[in-house]
Amino acid sequence: MVQRSQGESAVCEAANPFEGVQRRIDAICERMNIDQGIHARLRKCERELMVNFPVRMDDGKVKVFTGFRIQHNDTRGPAKGGIRYHPDVTLDETRALAAWMTLKTAVVSIPYGGAKGGVICDPKVMSQGELERLTRRYASEISILIGPEKDIPAPDVGTNPQVMAWIMDTYSMNKGYSVLGVITGKPLELGGSKGRFEATGRGCMLSAKMAAKHLGMNIKEATVVVQGFGNVGMVAAKLLAKEGCRIIAVSDSRGGIYNPKGLDPEDVLRHKTETCSVVGYQDSETVTNAELLELQCDILVPAALEDEIYKANAPNIKAKLIIEGANGPTTAEADEILGDRGITVIPDVLANAGGVIVSYFEWVQGIQSFFWDEAEVNDKLQHVMANAFEEVMSISQHEKVDMRTAAYMLAIGRIAKAITLRGIYP
Repeated sequence: MVQRSQGESAVCEAANPFEGVQRRIDAICERMNIDQGIHARLRKCERELMVNFPVRMDDGKVKVFTGFRIQHNDTRGPAKGGIRYHPDVTLDETRALAAWMTLKTAVVSIPYGGAKGGVICDPKVMSQGELERLTRRYASEISILIGPEKDIPAPDVGTNPQVMAWIMDTYSMNKGYSVLGVITGKPLELGGSKGRFEATGRGCMLSAKMAAKHLGMNIKEATVVVQGFGNVGMVAAKLLAKEGCRIIAVSDSRGGIYNPKGLDPEDVLRHKTETCSVVGYQDSETVTNAELLELQCDILVPAALEDEIYKANAPNIKAKLIIEGANGPTTAEADEILGDRGITVIPDVLANAGGVIVSYFEWVQGIQSFFWDEAEVNDKLQHVMANAFEEVMSISQHEKVDMRTAAYMLAIGRIAKAITLRGIYP
């Protein structure tokens, strides 16, 4: 369960995120009559590594940190998934995130499986030196699992291109040569891809445009609320504003700001860079993250952490369209409530897949040592996102199910087919 901020209720029915994912997998497997053996495999993670490692802090003391690297399923290709630095990282959260990555890569039909990593820490109170020492030791500890042909990490909450650079360097030093493909989300100078930083937020923008068109909503007149003005939410807000949307509220971990006349995402970013929070921005009303989710708007983008929309607040959501920028922001119970109220949800495994799509492009470029310009990256991203959206929408309409169910059906069908074709060794 995530830690709620700004005095928000901690009441949430999905206390174990991995059990929530398992229940959704169970429902889809039963609906599709998936083979029992395949169903059983999808309920479990293939490999789970827990590491407890020492880091020397700036004051000379040694602190022991706990980290994880989980591979859920690699039937369709190397495992792929980010690394999260956050005080609330847990084993079950990491399992859930790994499973979502398996589904996400299958939805957009790129040749990856799913993985996730995390370290229980608070990067906001650590110095650059402490973060580097933590990262290099953690990378060494999980090096038995990662590699360009078997498991490729990437940034997530609390990590960034610099952290990826340290992991790439640590792995490469142990190998004795530079290995560009071991990590994605790297700086451009170390084999990163143009367009990668904006990719997840861009995917959210593309999903919003396609969904709005399907709903008959004029995107140029839409009002947008974004929870989580970090890498994903900030980029989504900026790109949606460029499409003509009016961004009326945004938030970070310290709280939110609201102005029904609209906010300038670029100027809000300037304020956050100067003050470390969006709170206090000029000509805005302060709101809590809980209040922000319930504001009147056309499009809501939850881009913070898991389980932010749950049974207690789902009846109060006023958005017409929800674009899940975060992984798992809506619980199963909330999904049912939103569906009954006619609110369209574009699920995380589709809406925020832009990051893993361009990570795949980065991996391919690194292996080939041939890099593309940003326009080509964005064109290819749009093509993959559009194909995935149409496939999910087609299943949704044909089977008369919501978009999440349709996305899970598409993903599990592809994974089950791959498992059947490969068989069981020996």
